[in-house]
Amino acid sequence: MADTRKFTGTSTPGAFKGKSAEAREGQKARAGRLKNGEQIGFANSWDLLLLRSVFTLICVVIGWHFHPFGLTKITGAIFGLAFAIAIILSEIRLRKISLRRLIGAAAGSILGILAALLIHLVIDRTSLPAESKSFLGIALVLVLAYVGMLVGATKGDMLNLQAFGGVFGSERSGRRFAKILDTSVIIDGRVADVCEASFLEGTVILPRFVLHELQMVADSADPLKRQRGRRGLEVLERIRELPSLEVEVAEEDFPDVPDVDLKLIELARRYDAKIVTNDFNLNKVASLQGIEVLNVNQLANALKPVVLPGEGMRVFILREGKEPNQGVAYLDDGTMVVVDGARRMINKTIDISVTSVHQTSAGKMIFGRYDERAEAAARAVSQEANHRNERAENHANERELPPRPIHPESFRR
Repeated sequence: MADTRKFTGTSTPGAFKGKSAEAREGQKARAGRLKNGEQIGFANSWDLLLLRSVFTLICVVIGWHFHPFGLTKITGAIFGLAFAIAIILSEIRLRKISLRRLIGAAAGSILGILAALLIHLVIDRTSLPAESKSFLGIALVLVLAYVGMLVGATKGDMLNLQAFGGVFGSERSGRRFAKILDTSVIIDGRVADVCEASFLEGTVILPRFVLHELQMVADSADPLKRQRGRRGLEVLERIRELPSLEVEVAEEDFPDVPDVDLKLIELARRYDAKIVTNDFNLNKVASLQGIEVLNVNQLANALKPVVLPGEGMRVFILREGKEPNQGVAYLDDGTMVVVDGARRMINKTIDISVTSVHQTSAGKMIFGRYDERAEAAARAVSQEANHRNERAENHANERELPPRPIHPESFRR
């Protein structure tokens, strides 16, 4: 089974082959920063381990000294150890939660406790026994605080922290540059090259349902689908190893939303993030709902060289076109070139004249014309020029030959 959390696999060759000296120096600098960051993180981990050990020791000593609830000293020390372990596990989990979720959980739990206190005031005025009142009061506090905390944490991502006067501006600005990758752009692979070229910054979010879909593709019985899925895992491994990006896995699944594209839109709305895709339908649907989309196909089209009508071009005719006497060629960047009059020139490289360029939502198409008579005339002119050059070279070689020697017998009478 392919493990989407691990992203194992070898790196695939990127589209940007050559690297200048500046790029290599930048890569060395990023590697140095990464190494320093690992050393700092190593030091912080040791400091954190020391603090946790001290906290655990204090809890054990307090439990051994006070031995609450009528426990013995040994049992009280064990109770203090269990209490410290529970607190440390909660702290580890809370460190992974965003600030907006923490604020939502705190606000929800406070509202739940206030609601429990108000209900308990009403219960105190009833004729229930004291034991029942105490039980209901404690149960209401626990239940409503728990429910409020869960609901607040779930809805906390919808908070606008800028409304607090910029107190939490760093959290907002960090999330503003978040990018969510969908399955199609991961399998396509070009997004890894874009990330390596530092055209994407901020946090890259990988939804859990996208990873699950990628895993299903990688485990498919179809060899082609399985190869595409494994390629997607290799692309994720390349992105994860980039020091300039922070990769996070979003656990939100939205079980009420059946379609993956709609889940991506809901997740982008929750995280205030942009969707990176090359899916035309997802691009349109997300744009209609006010979600910013970064389309890799649009970026590739923007980077294609500009071709004007009337310019010449040399192409390789690969197959015949739909219309009579048409041939189809492709440029190195994948642009389709439709050539009139080139149906008989399949599997040949010819010179054409560009007639028009059409920009569509799916990409750019170039239309050209192949003039066989002009091509034949050009070949004739080229051959004639070659013959003239050969004759000129032969004439020059004859001039450079040494003169024949004159024998003495030729002067005899």
